[in-house]
Amino acid sequence: MSTTPSASLLRRRRRSVALAAAVATAAALGAAVPASAAPAPQGPTPTQELKDGTLDWGFRESFRKYIAAAGRITVADGAKQAAANGVFTFTGGTGTYDTATHATRNAFRGGVRFEAHGGVLDIELSDLKVATTGTKGAITADITTKDQSGKDQVKNDVALADLDLSKVRPGSGAGGAMVFKDIPAALTEAGAAAFNGQYKEGDPLDPATLTVTPVTTPDRPKPSDEPKPSDKPKPSDPSRPSGKPVPPTAPTPVPAGQSKVSDGRLTWGLKESFRRYINSGGGTKAADGAKKNGGLFDFSLGGAALDAKARKLDASFRGSVNFSYPAHQLDMTFNDLKVRAEGNKGTLVLDVTTPKGRKDDIAFATLDLSRADYTAKSGVVRLAAVPAAFTAEGAAAFANDTTGSMYKAGDAIDPLDLAFTVRDGVALPQGSGTGGGTVPVSDTTPSGAVGSSVGGTAALADTGAGVPAGVLLGAAGAVAAAGAAMLYAARRRKA
Repeated sequence: MSTTPSASLLRRRRRSVALAAAVATAAALGAAVPASAAPAPQGPTPTQELKDGTLDWGFRESFRKYIAAAGRITVADGAKQAAANGVFTFTGGTGTYDTATHATRNAFRGGVRFEAHGGVLDIELSDLKVATTGTKGAITADITTKDQSGKDQVKNDVALADLDLSKVRPGSGAGGAMVFKDIPAALTEAGAAAFNGQYKEGDPLDPATLTVTPVTTPDRPKPSDEPKPSDKPKPSDPSRPSGKPVPPTAPTPVPAGQSKVSDGRLTWGLKESFRRYINSGGGTKAADGAKKNGGLFDFSLGGAALDAKARKLDASFRGSVNFSYPAHQLDMTFNDLKVRAEGNKGTLVLDVTTPKGRKDDIAFATLDLSRADYTAKSGVVRLAAVPAAFTAEGAAAFANDTTGSMYKAGDAIDPLDLAFTVRDGVALPQGSGTGGGTVPVSDTTPSGAVGSSVGGTAALADTGAGVPAGVLLGAAGAVAAAGAAMLYAARRRKA
């Protein structure tokens, strides 16, 4: 197999990548929801630039084997192929990630050419792009074939493969990269036509793995390097050029009324009784930018637009928290948290994943910011102990097909603690949130829950009071709850 660049690949110049600055979609890399399911973003939508992206994709393994047996495969312009006729890696990916909607656009360098049967089969894929919107995505490519006279016939931006992201969860890679591994792919109608009907629409292709790295901050002078009033040249300073005065370096522009947020954190525990239930027989795991903080969790800042005077906030946070209870077949992951607030009201929006699938951008909880203080103190805006309560959609996330959800709209959950630095060089305060895992909020037993202790164990009592297994787990949980009740009754009879 040759790795010499093909003549046509070298002849064609790579086209510049046109990237969407903000794509208004319901959600990407997760389940799409109707536009009415989540409140509209307040303030400007943060768009994160992406760099150093790679796309690992082999098109179709059986096709590679067929070509290797009858011809050759050639990669060029930054593309690579793994050993033993493996998958291709397209490099140099750049694009955008919308932190409010999670829509992504990425384009990659490199191309691959398939030749067989003395030139009768000659297909070249180049200028590959990946776009994701909701649970769906697409791989597009420029496809070059030969006509009967041997001239190149180019079709640009052909939708080659459809991607299914409904069960793909982002992981973390080196240097803060986001990795979306083994995304299922299927051939499109246009892709099937490009291969002369050898395959049909919907035929499975090799899974694709997308890796992108957010550009955290643009290169700018450090606070210590920025000119200070005392550093301005004095009239007698010989280093000052004669003539017009030297103006100071202009600061990075920030939209009118907004504060420049350099760092931030959200501390939250979901619901204390739910955590006690999980800890009685399962566990929690924080990842992807989230960390445990006592009994709570710290989520790192993804991006924020803060207008303290207008009491407006639109912030997104990185990190995921998984709650699992294997014996009860419970597995829930919460991630991609956002806080959208204006005036005295706000909404906590997040993604929820269970074995049944994923729901993105759920308006999970209402926030009461009537007592929130947006005043910056020592360069930090702290919105502490913000009361939160389930929305109907948030309560429904805990429902099963048989008994519904024990939670209802308006039930209190753990308060949120938010902290933002609005001055360069200022560090976030340590110990944000309650820290000890004891949340100052009433967490009463929902109506109808079993609150008695089984075998005198407080943890089991909390399990019944907070999130009964029968509510969350359907048949399996109902059996467990029934068994506990029988044990309790048997002990009473024996006594």
